[in-house]
Amino acid sequence: MKIIAGAVPKTLVEIAVKEKKDAERSAKRKDNGFVKYDEVWVVFDVDTHPSIAEAKQQAAANGVHIAISNPCFELWAVLHFRDQNAHLDTAAMRRLCGECIPGYGKRLPCSDLMKQVEQAIARAEKLRSWHESRGTPGANPSTNVDELVGSIRQQRAPR
Repeated sequence: MKIIAGAVPKTLVEIAVKEKKDAERSAKRKDNGFVKYDEVWVVFDVDTHPSIAEAKQQAAANGVHIAISNPCFELWAVLHFRDQNAHLDTAAMRRLCGECIPGYGKRLPCSDLMKQVEQAIARAEKLRSWHESRGTPGANPSTNVDELVGSIRQQRAPR
């Protein structure tokens, strides 16, 4: 896993595409399919980032998956504790996250969140369906981090 913080979504996707292609070339050169990635994911917030549509298009064209939260990643944390259908800006979402997770300060207690991950997945799916039924997919609030979690779970499942 490679973590790059502070970059805009389009830049993150460009880096992911390059990493994916480099790994594919290396796998071919070494004649070793284990060198390439099973999947490549980019995780980012909507916040006020420019070029999100272009980032999504470039990711789709290159087989890179996106986990995007609108307005911010804290929505995913909040969904572990409650439904959230109302539009909130980033600052309000972060305050709400602090109400759900006492002491929250940009670091999430993953062990605590894992206890409620099933509820978060169900809430994210419900929220996505709700937006899709209204013709507003990806609108605030929304996230598909649950799809990334599902992919990780599938990869880790015994075969």
